[in-house]
Amino acid sequence: MRDLTPPILILFDWHATLADTMEAMYAAMDDMLAELDELNLRARLTPAASSKTDEDRRLVAYVKAHRQVHPKLRAEKKVSRTDLLEVLFGPDEEAKHLAHQAFNRHYRDHYGDVLPFEPGIRKVIEALKARGIKVGILTNRVHEFLAHELEEIEDGGWDDLFEIIVAGDDSKRLKPWPDPVYKALQLADLRPDADIWYVGDSTTDTMSAKTAGITNVFFNGARWEPDWISKIFPGTPEHPDKPDCVVNGFAELLTLVERCWAQKKERDLYRLAVPSVILFDWHATLVDTLDAMYHAVDDMLMQLEPLGLVRRLIDPRQSKNVDDQKLVEYVRENYALHPKVKAARKISRTDIFEILFGDDFEAKQTAHEAFNICYRLHYGAVEPLEADIPAMLKRLRALGIKTGVLSNRDREFLEHELGAVDGVGWIDLFDTIVAGDDPQRRKPEPDPIYKALENLGLAPGSDCWYVGDSTTDTIAAKNAGTTSIFYNGAKWDKAWLAKIFPGTDRHPHQPDLVVDDFRELLRIVEQVKARVSAAEGTAGP
Repeated sequence: MRDLTPPILILFDWHATLADTMEAMYAAMDDMLAELDELNLRARLTPAASSKTDEDRRLVAYVKAHRQVHPKLRAEKKVSRTDLLEVLFGPDEEAKHLAHQAFNRHYRDHYGDVLPFEPGIRKVIEALKARGIKVGILTNRVHEFLAHELEEIEDGGWDDLFEIIVAGDDSKRLKPWPDPVYKALQLADLRPDADIWYVGDSTTDTMSAKTAGITNVFFNGARWEPDWISKIFPGTPEHPDKPDCVVNGFAELLTLVERCWAQKKERDLYRLAVPSVILFDWHATLVDTLDAMYHAVDDMLMQLEPLGLVRRLIDPRQSKNVDDQKLVEYVRENYALHPKVKAARKISRTDIFEILFGDDFEAKQTAHEAFNICYRLHYGAVEPLEADIPAMLKRLRALGIKTGVLSNRDREFLEHELGAVDGVGWIDLFDTIVAGDDPQRRKPEPDPIYKALENLGLAPGSDCWYVGDSTTDTIAAKNAGTTSIFYNGAKWDKAWLAKIFPGTDRHPHQPDLVVDDFRELLRIVEQVKARVSAAEGTAGP
C-alpha cells in the first residue's frame, strides 16, 4: 500500500461499514432472486467464462439453479447486495438496475432493525470531526430506507454526525459508477483528489472511488484473509481497481488518519527554513478588532453605487468557490454583508474585497479608501487575540529572530491600536511596523513585505516567515518569495482550508504550514532551529 494523503473529507459506505443490516438485506435479496424469471433476468446472469473468480462462477451457477443466495454466504454475512449484483450481472447495467429496483421493493418487507457495525463507531466519527475532517455517507441505499435506519440506529441522532449524505436515488447511476462520489463532492464544493477518502467494504466501493479519482480505504469488517483480498482485487487488466489501504476496524482507521496527518506535518516542518525574521498580520492574527471592521465594511458597501463599484463587482461565476459566489450575489443585491458572515467572525476586510473585486486593483483601492473613512467612526477597542502574545514575541527576539507587524490598515489606525492594546501598547515588541498606506500597493501584493524587509536591511527569502489569517496574507507571502504560515485562529476545518487554498492553476497559492495558535508557532520555530542546529553539529568540518 502506498503512502496516503491526509483526508479533509471521509465518505463512508452505510451497510456493512457503518451499519449492520445484513439479515434484512439477505432476506430481500432472496425475495428478488425468486423473481429472476418474472424479471427476465435469469438469462442475463454472468456467463461462467466472464466470472472474476471460481467462487463467483459457483455463486452464479447456484443462483441460476436455486433462485437464492447460497446458505454459506448468508451464514458468513460478508458480501454486500451491490457486490452480489456485480457478480451476478457484471457489466449489464440494465439488468443491475432492474435487480436494484426489485430489491428495494422487497426491502420494504424486511428493513427496520439496524445496529452499528461495531461498537464505538460514533466516537470515532466524532473524533474525526474534532480533528477538522468532514464526514459523510455515500450509499446505494435509497433515502426511504437510509433515513429510517439513521433514525433507528442507537435511538437516533446519527444524521447530525454527517455533513453530506448521498443516497442511491440522488444520482443517475449507482456504485460502482463514480456518480455518487461526484454528487458528494458537488455538495461539499470540493474537487476529486487524494485527500478525499471513501471507506467501504465492497469491491464496488473500491471501483467507484478509483474511477472518481479519490482515495479508497477498504473496510475489512468481514475479516477476509489477505489471500482473499488479493483474489477479489487481482489488479488484472480486466479488474484493475485495488484499494489504497485496508483497515480492519474503526479504531485502526482513526490511527491511520492520525498517522497520515502527523507524517504530513513532519514533512512540512522539515521543509521550513530557520526564520531570521517573522512578520505578523495585525487584525484577526494578533488582535481582535472585528466589530469595528464589520461595521465599517457595511458602511462602505452602502456606498457601492455612488463609488461606481457595483459594475466592478466580480462576475459570481468567476468566484473561487460556492461560498464566495454566494457572498458576491448577496452584496450585489443588498449592499451589505450577509448576517452569517458577521456572526461567524472569520473573514477579514481584505479577503472580502478580494472576493468582491478579484484582480481589479483600482476597485479594491477605492474600496479601501472608502473603508478608512468609515472606520474612523468605529475604531478604538482592540483586544489581544491570545493571552500570551507579548511573551511569544519576546521569546522570538530572545532566539535572535527579528519581529515585525504589517497590515492593510492605515497608519492612523494601526499606530493608535498598537499603542492601546493591552492597556500598555506593543510598539516596542516589533523591529519594524508597516501600515497599509506606507507602500504603493496593499496585500495581496508583496509590497508591504518588501517594505518591512527593506526597513530591516534584509532580502526576501524563505527565512522570512509571514504569519497571517487570510488568503491575501498567503498570496502576499508567496508573491514575495517568503514562507507563508497560515494562522488558523478562526479554527477552519481541513475541508474549508482546502477550499480556500485549492492549489489550482487559477488559485495556486497555498501556505507552507498551518498553525492553530501561537504556542504551536513558537514550538515549531524552536523545533526547526533545533533540527538545523543538530544537522550542522553532525555535518562535520
